[in-house]
Amino acid sequence: MPNFHRTKRYMKIPLITLLLLVMCSSPAALASWAYPFVVNDGKIYVMSEDPVEASALGDVVGKVTYYTDREGTYGGNFSNVYPKGTKYYAIQGIAPETAIAVETQAGYLMAHYEGEYGGARVSWMVIKDWIAAGLILLIVGCVAVVVIKKRKDGSYRR
Repeated sequence: MPNFHRTKRYMKIPLITLLLLVMCSSPAALASWAYPFVVNDGKIYVMSEDPVEASALGDVVGKVTYYTDREGTYGGNFSNVYPKGTKYYAIQGIAPETAIAVETQAGYLMAHYEGEYGGARVSWMVIKDWIAAGLILLIVGCVAVVVIKKRKDGSYRR
């Protein structure tokens, strides 16, 4: 007949580990962005309502490679408003360091340069959470291995 008391005790380890992992996860990724923007070559451009005529467009300077509506840290050319494939254009007479035009369903809108996007680098908070989760799993695994070996040798005392 199986020893259910022992099985019940072994079930506590994964449950406690799972609980600790959930507590270490960052809720910041569930927040929404403060304003609509696009990122192109590591530069962030904040969207405006200013229309840009098609005749004023220059060359394509980039396109959205990743879309997300959740706040977080992302790399590449991404947007929190426009879908993947949306093109960015230079505007004749305006340097791309000042503004670009973004293709939309209603035409082209101007996006003003805000600065360098710092989100391409991985946040220390994200790394810290993964390191903590890894250490917890490593400790639980080591303790389980030691307990199992001692029980097989008969040297484990309760």
